[in-house]
Amino acid sequence: MGGTRSTDATRPTARTTARAEGRPGERRRVPTIHDVARVAGVSRGTVSRFLNGGHHVSAEAAEAVRSAIHSTGYVVNRHARSLITGRSGSVAFLLTEPQERFFEDPNFNVLLRGCTRALAEHDIPLLLMIAGTPEEQLRITRYIGAGHVDGVLLVSSHTGDPVAGQLAEAGIPVVACGKPAIGAGGAVPGAHVAADDREGARVMVRHLLDTGRRRIATVAGPQDTPGGVDRLLGYREVLAASGVPVDEGLIAIGDYSRDSGERAVTELLTRRPDLDAVFVASDLMARGALAALERAGRRVPEDVAVGGFDDSPAAVGSRPELTTIRQPWARISTEMVRVLMGRMAGEEPSAVILPTELVVRDSA
Repeated sequence: MGGTRSTDATRPTARTTARAEGRPGERRRVPTIHDVARVAGVSRGTVSRFLNGGHHVSAEAAEAVRSAIHSTGYVVNRHARSLITGRSGSVAFLLTEPQERFFEDPNFNVLLRGCTRALAEHDIPLLLMIAGTPEEQLRITRYIGAGHVDGVLLVSSHTGDPVAGQLAEAGIPVVACGKPAIGAGGAVPGAHVAADDREGARVMVRHLLDTGRRRIATVAGPQDTPGGVDRLLGYREVLAASGVPVDEGLIAIGDYSRDSGERAVTELLTRRPDLDAVFVASDLMARGALAALERAGRRVPEDVAVGGFDDSPAAVGSRPELTTIRQPWARISTEMVRVLMGRMAGEEPSAVILPTELVVRDSA
């Protein structure tokens, strides 16, 4: 009886045969790496090498495997692959800002979409992580350091922020968006992609001077971020070079939020009611600046010209539309992913600085 049961249990039934052959009305068998190899006319080892980076696979074989994957509908089992390669097959987009900033500032969403598209070309999913408090940063750096992602796209680093240094110590490939800030212990991620903040600020202030403005104020970004420092430095340099005294009473600091821009311009108008232009270090803060000027009865640009920075959706959604400095977000996203892929493959850290562009609209 025992032997008979064993034979019956291993004998193919109509149902199991139907699954293997994919008969109508039955669940289709999930294609395997063996199916891909058979259809492509190559060995299983060739398919495996293709799936794990394509090393030692000819162009002809790679194309055959790619076509076979498409025709069979094969889907990579990422968990199984990670057990073999020691890699997770995913990348983190890590924002070290409070959660509300992610939803308020359109730049983060633009950057996230661009990085997601660029990684999709490598069949790598992107995981959004937000760590705006020391407790959140500690939890997330532990999670990343445990090998749950293969690399990190780090956004919005502040001076003294320990995240970059902790990830570097854990051996995690990191690429920063923007010039990296000095972290705890002086550690910084060497790889970064940034727009030329300093030159962008210079171009905007020159434009305001060229329109005849002389009492040019600025709402600078946070001075614990490289972008905030460089844009303020560019403002100072152009005024000094043009023979216009730098008046400290015309300088206010914001945090890139709309509210901070509105508060800063309200303060500036109290201190220097005769100001005739404002260079605002982000479009979102510039929206707040426009609100403050309107409330004070100042016309833009007739009474006060306003220039922003980023060319984000906030620039064209304002009234009047903002004259601003365009950051090349599509290129920044693409370059961040390219540099990170190189770091994950063992390449040395590299820095990419991209040019900005003046976009003239109605506000200045």
